[in-house]
Amino acid sequence: MRHLPPTATLRTFEVATRHTTFTSAAEELFITQSAVSHQLKNLEELWDLQLFERGKTFNLTPAGAALAPIVREFFSKLETTLADLREQNGQARLRVNTTYSFTLKWLLLRLPDLARLHPEILVTLGSTDSPINFASTDSDVAIRFGHGNYPALHTEFMFRMQLFPVASPALLQRFGTPSEPAELLRYPLLTRDGADLVPKWDVWFKLIGINTDVLHESVRFADTNMTIEAALLGQGIALACSGHVEKEIGDGSLVRLFNVPFPSPAAYYFVCPRGIETQPHIIKFRSWL
Repeated sequence: MRHLPPTATLRTFEVATRHTTFTSAAEELFITQSAVSHQLKNLEELWDLQLFERGKTFNLTPAGAALAPIVREFFSKLETTLADLREQNGQARLRVNTTYSFTLKWLLLRLPDLARLHPEILVTLGSTDSPINFASTDSDVAIRFGHGNYPALHTEFMFRMQLFPVASPALLQRFGTPSEPAELLRYPLLTRDGADLVPKWDVWFKLIGINTDVLHESVRFADTNMTIEAALLGQGIALACSGHVEKEIGDGSLVRLFNVPFPSPAAYYFVCPRGIETQPHIIKFRSWL
């Protein structure tokens, strides 16, 4: 910590890295050219590093080039955080990262309830299906679908969904409503392509005692939401997670077929960097989840 200079000196360095003369840097900072030169010299003496190669113009040395993006990021994050704090009006901002399907099909429906219970929490939502890396994202916490193997993070099990076939009333009117699971083999089946975490028709059929290598697949989709949307359009029968089709089953736009218990092999987990799970607004959000 003894090598940290005053913020004003760091700011002078950051500005100077974007200019080629002391004069132009001084104009941006509204100080004199000699003040810029003096502050940069003091910084070099403090760090015992040459940061600039001086001449008619100056250029960054390798050391200066290595430090420039770090100092620039510091000021950028400081300004962004200060702006966020001014906008929050006493609320605690919580940046939540979830998967696309969880956001659209589960979380968005429930956020008004969170706002009523905890108006002091200001949620910022971000969505991605990529593995979470808190070191390279501005998220505070995340919700992930998997097997709970997040060794470097604080991890809590949330819930496990049930899987079952769903179809639109229009499709059932065209093909008829199946009376037993084996009849689904003659229906167009919508498949969610992807990793082992994704529900698979062959696993579901094997569960009910039907071994088959021939499935009447309609289309394979790379996204859960696309699969459900195709089912809504009557293009086939989808194998859906219970939490992704609550609204559609509730309003009758999709019909659940068969009451066959089939828990998803993966589950939803709350994750965050270790140590921040005890912050009051995060505790409230976890309890609400």
